[in-house]
Amino acid sequence: MHEPSRLHEPSRRAVLGAGVAAAGGGLLGACSSPGGENGMDDSGLGGHAGPAAATPSEYISPHGTEVQDRERRRGPGPVRRLQLTATATTLDLGARKVKSWAYEDQVPGQALRVTAGETLALTLVNQLPQPTTLHWHGVRLRNDMDGVPGITQPPIKTGTAFDYRFTVLHPGTYWVHPHSSVQLDRGLYAPLIVEDPREPLAYDKEWIVVLDDWLDGVGGRTPDKVLRQLNGGRPMAHGTDAMTHGATTGASGPPPMSRHGGRPTPSPTAPSRPLTGATSELLGGEAGHVAYPYYLINGRTPDSPQVFRAKRGDRIRIRIINAGSDTAFRVALGGHKMTVTHTDGYPVRPTTTDALLLGMGERYDVLVTAKSGVFPFAALAEGKRRSTLAVLHTSGQGARKFKRPKELNGKLVQAGRLKAAESVRLEPRLPDRTLRLRLTGSMRKFDWAINGRPYDPTQRYPVREGERVRLTFINGTDMWHPMHVHGHTYALPDGGPRKDTVILLPHRKVTLDFDADNPGLWMVHCHNVYHSESGMMTILGYQK
Repeated sequence: MHEPSRLHEPSRRAVLGAGVAAAGGGLLGACSSPGGENGMDDSGLGGHAGPAAATPSEYISPHGTEVQDRERRRGPGPVRRLQLTATATTLDLGARKVKSWAYEDQVPGQALRVTAGETLALTLVNQLPQPTTLHWHGVRLRNDMDGVPGITQPPIKTGTAFDYRFTVLHPGTYWVHPHSSVQLDRGLYAPLIVEDPREPLAYDKEWIVVLDDWLDGVGGRTPDKVLRQLNGGRPMAHGTDAMTHGATTGASGPPPMSRHGGRPTPSPTAPSRPLTGATSELLGGEAGHVAYPYYLINGRTPDSPQVFRAKRGDRIRIRIINAGSDTAFRVALGGHKMTVTHTDGYPVRPTTTDALLLGMGERYDVLVTAKSGVFPFAALAEGKRRSTLAVLHTSGQGARKFKRPKELNGKLVQAGRLKAAESVRLEPRLPDRTLRLRLTGSMRKFDWAINGRPYDPTQRYPVREGERVRLTFINGTDMWHPMHVHGHTYALPDGGPRKDTVILLPHRKVTLDFDADNPGLWMVHCHNVYHSESGMMTILGYQK
């Protein structure tokens, strides 16, 4: 079994001081009324020159004074300087070694830690064969640091670096990943833990659990090949200018241009086995599209799992992150009940459960009191008839084989049944603006879109600062979608939790409220990376 590094299991006292080693010297220099149907505005942009796409005069630019003023109002805090290097590497998953891409040669990347109120200054060094960016999933940050290529920043070219700098106000469990093509479905992800300097929870240990579905480097497969097979080779929403590592062209002549003006990865040279017959009652039907050869917890396959060591009676905070690209995971800790304390970084009324369901991009924090023995933390790839695990070890010799824990079939609390903690509830208020986003497309054509229109960087759904916005997602497809909004945290109905990613089942709708308090241009998209890159994305734009 694979023992985790100490960074994955700090004591409560060690947690506040932990983090990626601060980077030295030169690299880390300081950076210094609705329109149209459904509230959509079709104002054109003038290409992608400069740091981001040119913004029509009626909209606030990611680099506008309004964004800078909002950051000044957040106030600068003590500076936490970090460095992250994205590189092609060889990764040991336990069952096998694979060539892929990762941060600092490991998967997941080492947890980034910052304390709420600090200014995070992180330099991303790109040693990949493609341009890339870094998105701070769930963080309510300044718009020009959001990491969306062609919208909030230029892609970070191979052999260059980019300085991200912003004040972090809201504690919680977040994560980082690229927003460039399907790079997320490699090994490019890492936890981001924002510590609360007045932490109300009492616990002895912390365990970060990162879930993933894995195919990169197995049998000649890459995420780019999978996408091209699924969508018939149509342009990608966040295409890049460079070839995927190890890929070769499958035909003469250049490939088609991507929606962002780059070149998508060449045609696949090996099949990637789209998934058939994967269904789940919890997900309302089809569970996913991709047959992954491996499912991982903290970068390990179940035959060589991570082992987390604790003592009987220890109160453990488990931070669970679904970093997968096409897989929902049902999770449980054998022999234990879990008390849910947070979802997507924000506190909820404590709720006891046996199991949880996480869509891609979702996070849950739970508390458990460790019993004596060896227990599987099991993650079922929902509807895909596969699973993975990690191990909680408090006593005994340990075991390499575990039965499926009965808790996986026990009480399962979903997000809609949680209630926000009083401290983070939105004040009751009627909406100033309502936006209706209908999810469209089919599995057969793989033509995923919003309101029938695939992603177009010239499109805007307008909001104004100070408004209470009601966002209604209507799923008109036969597939479930985890819907994510950048730069904001919305409230589910009837006092439900604050979240940034929510599961929407087929032919259902959900109504979400948020306060428009973070000016700029913000992505709204499905967090199935193969859906978003096939067109299920759009942009919220703040009007001046």
